[in-house]
Amino acid sequence: MARWQFTKGLHDIGNGCHAYLQPDGGWGWSNAGLIADGDRSLLVDTLFDLKLTREMLAAMRDAVPAARSIGTLVNTHSNGDHTFGNQLLGGAEIVTTRACAEEMLERPPEALAAMVRNRATLGDGGKFLYEMMARHFEWDDVIYTAPTRTFAGTLDLKVGARQVQLVEAGPAHTRGDLLVHLPQERIVFTGDLLFMNGHPVIWAGPIRNWIRACDTILGWDVDIVVPGHGPITDKAGVARFRGYLEYIDREARKRYDAGVGYYEAATQISLDPYADWIDSERIVVNVAALYREYGAAEKPNPMTLWADMYRFHEAGLCNCHRHAKMKGLVAE
Repeated sequence: MARWQFTKGLHDIGNGCHAYLQPDGGWGWSNAGLIADGDRSLLVDTLFDLKLTREMLAAMRDAVPAARSIGTLVNTHSNGDHTFGNQLLGGAEIVTTRACAEEMLERPPEALAAMVRNRATLGDGGKFLYEMMARHFEWDDVIYTAPTRTFAGTLDLKVGARQVQLVEAGPAHTRGDLLVHLPQERIVFTGDLLFMNGHPVIWAGPIRNWIRACDTILGWDVDIVVPGHGPITDKAGVARFRGYLEYIDREARKRYDAGVGYYEAATQISLDPYADWIDSERIVVNVAALYREYGAAEKPNPMTLWADMYRFHEAGLCNCHRHAKMKGLVAE
């Protein structure tokens, strides 16, 4: 049995650290973390909307007195499911990488909210984005809230007496990913540099950077690894995830060299070794990102990729049929 159950809410992982989990870990259902010592506290990421973030903060404040006045918020990367609740941390220093801050500015919540409102004009891509993710969240009241401190490389912080190391590891999942490492507590919060029991998304790449990020974690003396999505794990989970990245890189490269298009290649790559992972439609985005790395002239935009994932889904190629039944996209 896993040491921590993958259940919604706050989980005490020891030494003043907590993980906040959101099953099933699929599109938008991200994790966060809390580090506390004495009357000091640091939050790792907010959630995808204000309602969810308020619920999380209330649970933290009920369980950990220091969370009633969080002094520092670290955003592990720019995606909205880790940043859209930032406005609720009034007075906190918001820390992230320079690359993350730049990317956040390019993709404000207002733009995503407008895209959802106009989804009828966006074809199959807009339909799939809404049904698989956006329908669960509310963004009209989210206000872009920028970081107040940025860095490149590494940054050492203190939470009371606790040492916290921020390590820039992007571009990988996004342009500005970072790891939150507590060496004395042997804990790392990975943001979306780690997905557990779900396929990741390569929005930026290159994949070699992502593999190096896994190697960084594997090289640390850590026992507890809190992913950006999915259940708490250990270094064995990181190793399996690293193997996935190497596998899709190898399989995509074969097909690129053979002249196969990215969408067809995504349909050909067997995902049987990862049949228990959710959101397999993301293989389409991942192969397109790998083809971009290999030098492909075709560079599909995000909405085209959402449409391609819809196409993959409608062809019955993904393991997200359970989501489709709930959302009425396909017949029982």
